[in-house]
Amino acid sequence: MPWYVVSTKPHQEKQAEAHIKQWGIECLLPLLKVSKVIRRTRKTVIQPLFPGYLFARFDLSRHYRAVSYATGVRKIVEFGSGPIELDERMIDGIREKLNNGYVTVTPIRPVKGQIVHIKGGPLAGLEAVFVREMTDRNRVLLLLNTLGFHAKVTLDSDQVGLLKAL
Repeated sequence: MPWYVVSTKPHQEKQAEAHIKQWGIECLLPLLKVSKVIRRTRKTVIQPLFPGYLFARFDLSRHYRAVSYATGVRKIVEFGSGPIELDERMIDGIREKLNNGYVTVTPIRPVKGQIVHIKGGPLAGLEAVFVREMTDRNRVLLLLNTLGFHAKVTLDSDQVGLLKAL
């Protein structure tokens, strides 16, 4: 049996998965563990790896209606004349990345002297040179060069993204 992509209603991936599974249909909803700062507190958040989508393996002629009209489902993704069949290797590749049912993203840390991009806060959009990581509250020390003035700035590491190497 082939795998298909199922589009879900916003934030209803788990509900759609549960209803599709009630028909005895195999589903794959890869989840992502992400560390985020929420209200000044670092928390681990679990969210779908592909928001708004899940994968289901079923016989199209027998279960098309059951999947299409399951609670939380928008539609089975189609292209041209019918639903798209996924290659088994693609699903296997996703499953290989799962660890206890989750994909965990480990951020790439910049190295001293690397140019970084400030993503958030009042300095958003500026570039700076990475100096070092600080031990308290996951913060970083940057050297900001703006208008010929050099300033050391301490920011939350979530506000900094890699740009390019020196």
